[in-house]
Amino acid sequence: MMTCSTSDSSSHQTRSYRTQRDRVVEQPTKPTEQHQETVKQNLPSAKPGSEVGFRLSWNPLLAPEGFYKGGKFVFSFKVGQGYPHDPPKVKCETMVYHPNIDLEGNVCLNILREDWKPVLTINSIIYGLQYLFLEPNPEDPLNKEAAEVLQTNRRLFEQNVHRSLRGGYVGATYFERCLK
Repeated sequence: MMTCSTSDSSSHQTRSYRTQRDRVVEQPTKPTEQHQETVKQNLPSAKPGSEVGFRLSWNPLLAPEGFYKGGKFVFSFKVGQGYPHDPPKVKCETMVYHPNIDLEGNVCLNILREDWKPVLTINSIIYGLQYLFLEPNPEDPLNKEAAEVLQTNRRLFEQNVHRSLRGGYVGATYFERCLK
């Protein structure tokens, strides 16, 4: 937290100014008013992680549709010293068969890279992640094999997603069950 001291001849005052990053870091588990609607929509339950991060677990699908319906995924958010000018680091801690999430949990979402702007929020990232689960993007993949299957055989892709959500092998990779 930044502290600014000012004084005049009649009194001595000290004012504290909190940066946006300070507010995120100080209370990472309490949703802000801006996130209340997201919480109401059965999205996150945040849990403390590191001193500048938190974990988020949620069922990302609000509509009764999509490949990942019923899946429960855990994401970690790390807010660095450069926030809000630099995006948080986001990782999917649940191994998932997805074109835009690799097997190490790295997430390919444009607002986490070149399209990040300081006016974007954690809520913006949550909506972006939600959209990735509703509409996987095979044009910008991290998991090239999943992207290729989605582009060439949509039915096989759906079978692979369901197999991975139930817990099982897709090719040589074993996925833990992550259905809610």
